[in-house]
Amino acid sequence: MRIELRAAQARRAMAVGVLYGFGGVAVYTALADVPGLLWSVALLALGLGGMAAGEMLRRATRRALCLDETGLVDSAGRVLARWDDIVGIERSSFSLRPSNGFTLRLARPGARAWQPGMWWRLGHRLGVGGVTPARETRAMAEAIELRLADRAAPIP
Repeated sequence: MRIELRAAQARRAMAVGVLYGFGGVAVYTALADVPGLLWSVALLALGLGGMAAGEMLRRATRRALCLDETGLVDSAGRVLARWDDIVGIERSSFSLRPSNGFTLRLARPGARAWQPGMWWRLGHRLGVGGVTPARETRAMAEAIELRLADRAAPIP
């Protein structure tokens, strides 16, 4: 079994465009006629931060996430969650999860990490989704649920 999850190109373009656009407008406003040096510096910092976030998102969404016999791995080879570490999955509307995504509950906490639009890890939780297509993300979540159900089923 191997399922690959990539960013949806339209969502990726929209998200990156919004962040770059926000950053550009803030920088333009900072350099235009703004009353006071403090406001100019604040707007300039906000604009540069927005553009940096857009660049982080652009780079992160070039990678794919792969679900294979190892577990959940990104296309750069970084293991996000091994099968042995996955305790459960949360997909409900009221769970803390990314847009169109799911959250894995892990047995061991990992280092905090974030790839905007693709995944984040905070303690015992790993969120997957954001700018990923809903259909492919749902298919990956269902495959994880099946594997966890098989693992939990008693052997006759």
